[in-house]
Amino acid sequence: MNDEATHRTVDDHREAAPRRLAQLDRAEALRLLGTVSLGRIVFTQQALPAVRPVNHFMDGEDVIVQLHDGGTLESIVGPTHAAGVVVAYEADVIDPETHIGWSVVVTGYAHRITDDGELARFAARLRPWVEDPAVNAALRIRPDLVTGLQLTA
Repeated sequence: MNDEATHRTVDDHREAAPRRLAQLDRAEALRLLGTVSLGRIVFTQQALPAVRPVNHFMDGEDVIVQLHDGGTLESIVGPTHAAGVVVAYEADVIDPETHIGWSVVVTGYAHRITDDGELARFAARLRPWVEDPAVNAALRIRPDLVTGLQLTA
């Protein structure tokens, strides 16, 4: 990129309308989360933070994430985590040009779901990332903490 293009890009961002940041209440944040199907789950892997993009849907206030055989997420809610594990889940819609949009983060306990009836219902609502995945469980994230931000012009 030449100097002129660099200055033009910087100048274009300076000319954008100022944005305002507003806090979203819990109900609105969860409503917005339900309007998208892609987010990022944050969890601990080998004592370090890890992030994975995943598909989700809302079941009431709970976030449902599908698990695949042998996947990293499957290991975070194994038999040694019967009480659940703390995770965060984030999704957003932010326009890359205007930087207007929203971001929601829920933090809570993730529990493995293995009930065949629930899994069948969930499998019909989640679009897998890969063709013909071996789906044997799902995560239910019960949000304890919900934060949402909205950027407006």
